[in-house]
Amino acid sequence: MRTSFLLHFAAIGFVVSSTIGMSAQAPQQEAITHAPGQPLMQTAAPASMQHTPRGAADDPVADPKAVVVTGNARFTVLTPELIRMEWATDGKFEDHASFVFINRRLPVPKFSKDEADHKLTIKTSAFTLIYDASAGQNGRFTSENLSIELTVDGKPVTWHPGETDPENLQGTTRTLDGALGSKTREPIEQGLVSRSGWALVDDSTRPLFDSANFSFKEGEKSPWPWVIERPTGERQDLYFFGYGHDYRKALGDYVKVAGRIPIPPRFAFGTWWSRYWDYSDQEIEEIIRGFHENSTPLDVFVIDMGWHISMEQLKAMGYGDKNNEDQSHHFLGWSGYTWNKELIPDPEGFLDRLHANHLKTSLNLHPASGIQPWEASYPAMAKAMGIDPATKQYVPYDITNKKFAENYFKLVLHPLEKQGIDFWWLDWQQEQNTKMPGVKPTWWINYVQFTDQEREGKRPILFHRWGGLGNHRYQIGFSGDTVSVWDSLAFQPWFTATAANVGYAYWSHDIGGHMPGAVDPELFTRWVEFGAFSPILRTHTTKNPESERRIWAYPEPFSSILRATFQLRYALQPYIYTEARRTYDTGIAFLRPLYYDWPEANEAYDNKDEYLFGDQMLISPIVTPGDKASGLATEKVWLPEGEWIEWPTGKHFTGPTSADRSFSIEQTPVYLKAGAIVPMQPEMSYTGEKPVDPLIVNVWPLDPGTASSYTLYEDNGVAEEYQHGVFTHTPIKAAQTGDTLRVEIGPVEGSFTGMLKDRGYTLKLPADWPPASVTVNGVAVKQAGPTGKGGWSFDGNSLTTIIPVERLSTSSKVTIEVRRAAGLIARRNELDGFNGAMARLRETYNALNTTSPVAAPPDLLIDAMQTGDRIGYHPETAQKEIAHFHEVMPKAQTTVNTLVSEGQKRLDEFAKHPPRHEEGATAMKAEIQKRSDALARAEKLASDAGKSQP
Repeated sequence: MRTSFLLHFAAIGFVVSSTIGMSAQAPQQEAITHAPGQPLMQTAAPASMQHTPRGAADDPVADPKAVVVTGNARFTVLTPELIRMEWATDGKFEDHASFVFINRRLPVPKFSKDEADHKLTIKTSAFTLIYDASAGQNGRFTSENLSIELTVDGKPVTWHPGETDPENLQGTTRTLDGALGSKTREPIEQGLVSRSGWALVDDSTRPLFDSANFSFKEGEKSPWPWVIERPTGERQDLYFFGYGHDYRKALGDYVKVAGRIPIPPRFAFGTWWSRYWDYSDQEIEEIIRGFHENSTPLDVFVIDMGWHISMEQLKAMGYGDKNNEDQSHHFLGWSGYTWNKELIPDPEGFLDRLHANHLKTSLNLHPASGIQPWEASYPAMAKAMGIDPATKQYVPYDITNKKFAENYFKLVLHPLEKQGIDFWWLDWQQEQNTKMPGVKPTWWINYVQFTDQEREGKRPILFHRWGGLGNHRYQIGFSGDTVSVWDSLAFQPWFTATAANVGYAYWSHDIGGHMPGAVDPELFTRWVEFGAFSPILRTHTTKNPESERRIWAYPEPFSSILRATFQLRYALQPYIYTEARRTYDTGIAFLRPLYYDWPEANEAYDNKDEYLFGDQMLISPIVTPGDKASGLATEKVWLPEGEWIEWPTGKHFTGPTSADRSFSIEQTPVYLKAGAIVPMQPEMSYTGEKPVDPLIVNVWPLDPGTASSYTLYEDNGVAEEYQHGVFTHTPIKAAQTGDTLRVEIGPVEGSFTGMLKDRGYTLKLPADWPPASVTVNGVAVKQAGPTGKGGWSFDGNSLTTIIPVERLSTSSKVTIEVRRAAGLIARRNELDGFNGAMARLRETYNALNTTSPVAAPPDLLIDAMQTGDRIGYHPETAQKEIAHFHEVMPKAQTTVNTLVSEGQKRLDEFAKHPPRHEEGATAMKAEIQKRSDALARAEKLASDAGKSQP
C-alpha cells in the first residue's frame, strides 16, 4: 500500500517528497548579513516557546500593591489592560478562586491613583478608570458612577456598566447537537475580544473554589479543591479587558489569571474511530483489521453506549416503568457502568487485544441516572453512600457532593480504568443544574473528571461538551450531533476558530456529521480534509446502516484520498504537537481566526472559512461541492499582507490580495508564508509506532538575504512533566545568501526520558531549482542514481530536492549547504505554479483516457505532463525542460480544446457503431454520456492548468 500512499499524497499536493516548511517566528522573512560559510547567529528559543512552569499552587489573592479600596468598592489592577472591579453591600470582598479566575497574583503593573471628593481615578498605560463612590446606591457600579476610557485604533472609547457590545467577536457554545449549518440550539457565548476594543466578564454569581492548590503533589491523597457558594448579599465582581485590538495579548493575559490550556497526550493528535453502534467485540476487531489491511493509521477507538447493559436487557430483568424510565426518571439503559457481556463476553481480554493493537479506548457515559441497582458496582456504592443495597434504592448522581464524587471514582470508574479504559467520553445531555446553586453539570463534570486524572498522576484527557468560561483548562470538547450537510461543514471552520476567543483550543467534531444517514463521498472527503487541519480528527455517525465511516469502503478515488489524508495527519504530528505546546505557553489556540494577526484588515473578519493552523499555515478548506463537469471546487481566497505559497500548486501570491482558485478533490487549500519551515515524520500506523527518525525538515524558498527559523518541541507524550521543564527544543534555522541556502538543525536543548540521542534527518526543499552542489557538515553529497538512494535526489513533479542525512548525535549541530547554479534564484518565477500545472495535466490525461475510442491523450499533452518526470531523472536538464514546458504548454491546451471539440462530434459516430460488448439503448446512452462528461472535464482541467502559470 505504500505506493498508493505516495501517489495520493502527491495528488493532494502533500507528497512526502514535496513536504513543506514555514518561517517560524515572524510574519516577514528576517534580513541577514552574515557571510557565506559562517555559522548562523545562535538564538534562544523564541519567547512563545519558553518554559512556562506550573507553580505549586495558583494564588487567587492579588498583591496588595495592586489593590485600591474606596468605600464599598475594591479595584485590582492585574495588568495594564485588565482590571478587576468589585462592589459589595457589606464591604467584604472575595479572595477565593472562582470557576474562571484562579490566579490573581501577577506582577504589579505600573499605575497611578488619585482620590478626591469621593472620586477615584486609576490610570495605567492602557486606560483611565473614574469612579464616584458617592453616586448610585451605596456606591454600586452603574453607568452614572463608573467609566473606563481607552484608545482603540487611534480613537477614544468610553465604557460604562450595562453597555452592550455588538462588536464582540464571540466565543463558543455548549454543543452543536442538532445543528444544521449555523443554526445552533444554544447561542454562541460572548468572547474575551471585541472590535470595540473591550470585553467584560461578569463573575458576580459564579461559584468559588475552597482552595486554589491544583498541584496535586500528593497524588490521590492530595486535597481536592471543591466548590463553595458565593457569600449572600448584593455584590458585583467584574473583569474589564481593555486590550484594544491586541487580541493575542488579551488571551495571553487571560491564561495567566484563568489557567493555561493543557496539552493532550500525543496520541490524541492521531485519528479516532467513533460511531453510535452496538458493537460486538468481533465487529470492533474486524474494523481494526480493516485499518491495518488498508494502511490507515489509528490511535483511539471510542465505544458508544452499546458497551453497557441495554434497555432491552434491563426490561427483561424487570427494570423500568411503563415509560421505560429508571428510578431517576431518565431513559432506561441510557446510563450504564456494567459491561454488556452478550456483546463483549470478556471485557478485560477484549481491552488487552485493543491495547495490543496500540489503541487507546474510551467509553461513553451518560451519568445522569446515577448508580442503578442492576450495576455491578451498586452494592459497594450504595453502602458507601449510606443506602442499604437490599432496598434496591438507586444512588443519585450528585456530583457536587464530595463524598459521592470520591466514592464514584473509587468504586465505579477506577475499577473500569484498571480493566483498561484509557479515558471517558462524558455525554451529559440531561438537566442543566446541580444541587449546588450556580453550578452547571457540564462545567463541574469536566472539572472533577479532569482533576481526578491529575490526582492519579496522569496527563489528563477527557471528551465532553463545553461547560462555560474556564473550561479551557479541561480538554477535549465533543461538539455534538450535527446534520450531515454541506452547511454544517461550512460552519465548523468559523466555529472552531472562534472558540479560541475564550481559550477553547480543542473542539472535536463528528467528521462527516452525525445524522441522518448516508453521506455523499465528496462531502465526506472534504470533511476529512478539514479534519486533518483541525485539533482532533475523529470520524463519527449515527446508528443507521446506510452511514459509512470506514474510509476503505468508499469508491475510488475517494478511498485513496481519504487514506492519504489520514496519513498526512500523522506526517504533520511533529508540527501539530509543537503548536500545541505553543498554545500552552501563550494561551493562543493553534487553530485561530485571522484577525489575531491582522486585526485592522476587514477581510480578516469577513472571510469566516479561513483560519490559521499554527504559526505557519493559513487554511481555507473547501466547504462547497465541486463543479459537476470538472470536479473542481472554486472559492475566493483572501491572503493577508506578505508572500504566500499555495501548497498544492506551488503558486506564489503577494498579499493582501483576493484570488479565485480552483481545487480538485485531492487538493486542500493550504497557504504558507515564503521561507517556511515545517517538521514532519515518517509514515506511522499509530502514534509512537517508532521514533521520529529521520526527522523530516521541509524548507520553502527564501529570498536572498533573508532567514527563517523554527523550534521543534518534543516530550514523552504522556506525562505531566512537560509543565515542569521536562522536554526538548530543537532549533532549525535557514538562510539564503546569494545562490547558497544554509540550513542548521540542533543541537537539542533540554531532555526527557526516552529522548533520541541520535537521529537522522531528511531535508526537503520544495518548489525550487535542483542543486549544483550539496554538503553536509562540510562533506560533499553526491547525486543519487535512478533509485533515489546513495545521495541527494530530486522529485521533478514537485521540484523538490531531497537530502538524506545519516544518524548523528542530537547534541551536535548539523549544517547543510545547498548551492544552485548562478542566477537561478532570480529565475524562480519560471517555476511558479509548476506543481499545480503538473497535477491538472495528469488529471486531463486521465480524463481523456476514459473517452476511447472517441479520443485519446495527444502527444503534446503527454509531452507537457511528463516534464516533471523527465526532470526527476535528469535534474541537470531542469532549465532546458522548464523552458520547453512554457513553450509546449499553450500548444497542449489548444490541442486538447480541438480534440474535445472533434470528440463531441465523434460521439455520434460512436453511437452508430458501438463496441460489440455494448448491449441495449440504455447502456449505449450511458456510455455516450460518460464520454461526453469526460471530454468536458478534460477541457476544463486543461484550461485550469494554465491558471497556475505566471
